[in-house]
Amino acid sequence: MNAQPPLRVVIADDQGLVRTGFRMILTAAGFEVVAEASDGEEAVEAVRRTRPDLVLMDIRMPGLDGLEATRRILTGRTPDEPRVVILTTFDLDRYVYAALAAGASGFLLKDVTPEYLVAAVRLVRAGDALLAPAITRRLVERFSATGGRSSVHRDLAALTPRELEVLRLLAGGLSNAELARALGVSEATVKTHVTRILSKLGLRDRAQAVVAAYESGLITPGASSPAGGTPHF
Repeated sequence: MNAQPPLRVVIADDQGLVRTGFRMILTAAGFEVVAEASDGEEAVEAVRRTRPDLVLMDIRMPGLDGLEATRRILTGRTPDEPRVVILTTFDLDRYVYAALAAGASGFLLKDVTPEYLVAAVRLVRAGDALLAPAITRRLVERFSATGGRSSVHRDLAALTPRELEVLRLLAGGLSNAELARALGVSEATVKTHVTRILSKLGLRDRAQAVVAAYESGLITPGASSPAGGTPHF
């Protein structure tokens, strides 16, 4: 069987030391850093030029910031758009929430350990959203009720009662294994439900599903978390 080609990454950050550090970590792990960018304009151009699999995007940069750059990259017009992971120094950041709503697949704090960074990139490559539920839940609760409806808002009428139940638990931060235990089904069945939810709602991944659950009113900010959720990617 042929080996999987190395994942191609663009690193966008206005701090050269951050870019250098991330490049060294990713290169040592077998990933290919195809471009670096110091602002949003450079990031958008680098994506157009190199067509990467993943963009590590600093949210706060001079000129065009990471949020607007993410919006320009994730237009939804092409099937081969890269995944975008937001880099931030502040986890409860309104701009991070807006980036998730715009289609980012998750976010990382800039002081992430090398091991965590590599594991996170591998998860995103596998098609998973990068979620730290304890942080993501607080982030969404803080801003979903204060900033109006974003582009991720969806009408949930297309979902079956079972799919609504799955979405509610997913938004509380449960992993597939935890969802399977809570529902009394196999992980394969859970994955099928999640895939159908994303397809019916036109969502990119689990990160947007969490936002949609709150913005649609399925989950109320301040509501108790489902039992069994534990922090995970």
